[in-house]
Amino acid sequence: MGGGSAFEVAGGTVTGTDHVAAGRPNQDAYAFRAEGRCLVAVVCDGCGSGARSEVGAAIGARIVTEQVLAALGRGGDVASPETWEEARRGALAPLRAVAAGMGGSLAEVVSTYFLFTVVGLAISGATACVFSLGDGLIALGDELLRLGPFPRDEPPYLAYGLLDRPPGGEAPRFTVHRAFPSSALRSALLGTDGAVDLLESSSRQIPGGGGEVGPLSRFWEDDRYFRNPDAVRRRLALINRSVARPVWKEERMDREGGLLHDDTTLVVVRRAQRARD
Repeated sequence: MGGGSAFEVAGGTVTGTDHVAAGRPNQDAYAFRAEGRCLVAVVCDGCGSGARSEVGAAIGARIVTEQVLAALGRGGDVASPETWEEARRGALAPLRAVAAGMGGSLAEVVSTYFLFTVVGLAISGATACVFSLGDGLIALGDELLRLGPFPRDEPPYLAYGLLDRPPGGEAPRFTVHRAFPSSALRSALLGTDGAVDLLESSSRQIPGGGGEVGPLSRFWEDDRYFRNPDAVRRRLALINRSVARPVWKEERMDREGGLLHDDTTLVVVRRAQRARD
């Protein structure tokens, strides 16, 4: 079976230590939804210099998910550029309406609220693909795709398509990195760029003696992440906690900081148990 019902999905997000120290909110978001034989999942990362880009990331994750689902539902091929242009234009339409309704300079509203990256997975019947618009991380089983970094640490943003003069002169488009039969998909992990810290911390110890961080594969191999909808977030929070312990003989505190400096968001998709049996 090749539709959304053949797969399990889990997700979670945690604020990076740099954002906590600066008193800034988590600017990541994620969304996923299955409908019929289609499933779409995305993670979005708001631009760090955008004062309220968490707004665009949260709204954008939902809008992109729905527009990709709609394009697939109308018979779009996941590997076709026309499908992704339809999804891009479909996502920009509600973003444009919201931005225009907020008043003031459109360029200022976009730069403050609506700059976010997208990393996603789309499944439509017998076919699937992973796609992005911006930086992040994708794991397809043992295959790892690191997206970015971009020159001057300036990834493309979907909302540049709202501007008359987008940076670079042309509105960014979605990139399809892999297209393949959905029957070949056993697991996929989507991460914002903060997930690189998670990847590079795999052999480190969790602050406070929580054991080793471990490989990314634990997120799709361990059933608990799919049984409990908060389990991914809890694991990320454990890895990112700060711990202080007294060293009595030296009259000082020993402090351990969290391991994830940037906001970190994951969505994990795996073939459902009944589909594997």
